[in-house]
Amino acid sequence: MLPDGRRLGVHLPLAAGMRKALDRAREIDATTIQIFTDNPTAWKRRAQPPAELDAFRAGLLAADIAPVAAHASYLVNLAGPEPGFYERSIELLARELHAGPSYGVQLVNVHIGSHRDSGIDVGTRRLAAGVRATFDRAAALGEQDPVPSGPSKMPTLVLENSAGSGWGLGTSVTELVGIADALDDEGVPRDRVAFCLDTAHAWGAGLDLADPHAIDALVADFDDRIGLDRLVMLHLNDSRSERGSRLDRHEHIGAGRIGPVGMTHLLRHPRLAHAAYLLETPGMDEGYDLINLERARALAWGRPLADLPPGAFELRSSRARTAPP
Repeated sequence: MLPDGRRLGVHLPLAAGMRKALDRAREIDATTIQIFTDNPTAWKRRAQPPAELDAFRAGLLAADIAPVAAHASYLVNLAGPEPGFYERSIELLARELHAGPSYGVQLVNVHIGSHRDSGIDVGTRRLAAGVRATFDRAAALGEQDPVPSGPSKMPTLVLENSAGSGWGLGTSVTELVGIADALDDEGVPRDRVAFCLDTAHAWGAGLDLADPHAIDALVADFDDRIGLDRLVMLHLNDSRSERGSRLDRHEHIGAGRIGPVGMTHLLRHPRLAHAAYLLETPGMDEGYDLINLERARALAWGRPLADLPPGAFELRSSRARTAPP
């Protein structure tokens, strides 16, 4: 737990089993987690839910690990112009929302996507229409196949900002405002969709998160134009990329170009205490989940950072890309 009780955790792979993932969350004292509920690089979904779901949810509840976020498939792109891909994205994301409650998931995080050179305005409108269609499809799935166990409330859909490569949408507060307005125009209820700030993406898009004053300005701008109640997640990642490079290259906490000053200000910002902080830093499945959690805790408590182990900078970001059991 951080000094003011805000939630801090990591992305945990389920490939080795849900029980092991839960044990690891307890071992590293994560107070929130992010998972994949299925293979993030495949269209095909599992035929049957895992047998461990009830025990997994009960363990999360007993350990007071919340919120639980599911990262949607990397294939989803609701902003792109290809009709077939668009329809498959709606179906895939709807199934993620439908399956979420079985895993104890309250938040389903998805990349905002790419307009594929069709233009920001066109891509934004297409995204908003796709979100509405996704909720309609998820509701239909719930009627056809009620959630077999666990809570039935559909998770909140959380849209993640982009670093901007490949015509990515959501690189600035202005683009996020456009998305929020388009969702309003589509009649999507405000409480159904929230936002995630990935700090490495924001840095790649040109936002100066190394400067506390710039962070304050960003937070104030988001609050004035969208509302901080809709900023429910931070992907707390340092970056090895140049600011404004449009590249997404995650680095260990406090060891990248954002650095300890910016990371500390984000971790201690009084207006962000309500959000869940989730790390997607390198070497997560090689023991660096705990190393980077400890680095984040050190910054939050005002302690000096320990040296990273030899070879730390040779690791790549390692969110598990294999299907859970």
